[in-house]
Amino acid sequence: MIIGVPKEIKNHEYRVGMVPASVRELINHGHEVIVETNAGIGIGFTDQDYVDAGASIINQASDVFAQAEMIVKVKEPQAVERAMLREGQILFTYLHLAPDLPQTEDLIKSKAICIAYETVTDDFGGLPLLAPMSEVAGRMSIQAGAQALEKSNAGRGMLLGGVPGVEPAKVVIIGGGMVGNNAAQMAVGMGADVVVLDRNTNVLRKLDAQFGNKVKAIYSTADALEKHVLDADLVIGGVLIPGAAAPKLVTKEHIKSMKPGAAIVDVAIDQGGCIETSKATTHAEPTYIVDDVVHYCVANMPGAVPRTSTFALNNATLPYILQIANKGHVQALLDNKHLLNGLNVIDGQVTCQSVAENLGFEYVDPAVALIN
Repeated sequence: MIIGVPKEIKNHEYRVGMVPASVRELINHGHEVIVETNAGIGIGFTDQDYVDAGASIINQASDVFAQAEMIVKVKEPQAVERAMLREGQILFTYLHLAPDLPQTEDLIKSKAICIAYETVTDDFGGLPLLAPMSEVAGRMSIQAGAQALEKSNAGRGMLLGGVPGVEPAKVVIIGGGMVGNNAAQMAVGMGADVVVLDRNTNVLRKLDAQFGNKVKAIYSTADALEKHVLDADLVIGGVLIPGAAAPKLVTKEHIKSMKPGAAIVDVAIDQGGCIETSKATTHAEPTYIVDDVVHYCVANMPGAVPRTSTFALNNATLPYILQIANKGHVQALLDNKHLLNGLNVIDGQVTCQSVAENLGFEYVDPAVALIN
């Protein structure tokens, strides 16, 4: 199979779909890999590094899309990239379709085979291709929040951990999953007063066992959420419903009643955000103010630490890339039910139920769509 790796073109996105070591694995399995020139330059890999691994360098993204049977990316294809997809071509990347009607319509029109990292599952009920970026984003959320709280960024002018004689900032994390857990680790490490809200009692027990009295693990009700959000200096939105748009848990009314200069980091923004006042931002202009509350809503947070993120992502995606390349997409998807859960669009049909429900498309069972 010919696998294509284009250079990412989203604003300030420096990650790359495959590092040279991953390319070498595919070459060793008898596949051909074509890489757009300078695709890995943002994380320190030159074209020569890819050539040394066995890849061919292509000067134009259009030629990569034209020649490749499978496209491996990091972020969702931008409009210009979606226009280059063709019927029967495999696209393997993050898609986050539930809040993105234009992208979904374009992928349906392309009749490509679109497999989303974020809906691939595993035997433990996890999302193994989303997990590494959730870890990165969760940890980064505290860094971003700490900066947003600085007075020069319109924040309250607080140090997360305080100093002797001065109270630390209160950090409220909504969602105790992968994002929330990693955010809690960083916030605890910086000495903040940390509260995590979640509705899963098993998650709350895990947090309690992991952090003890360093984290207040609270069952999330409307009353508890309002109480802690309004008292927070920093709120981290880390809610995830796999494949679906994030629920708007923090409302406009909550925002109006928060402390002036408080900060919000909405990590769920890829799925539309869990804060009603959230709108996607970029690393070039990461924050904006609503009712004196600083909002950080960068849709590709891990892109700010692209080397760490790319290696973490490649470690997770490479086995699946090999399965698809070695077996072809039909057999690979039929053989692996968890990879099949990653199939979002094929031959103009929507095969992810959450996406279909959120955007009003007819849902087609992925196994049925694959065989037909």
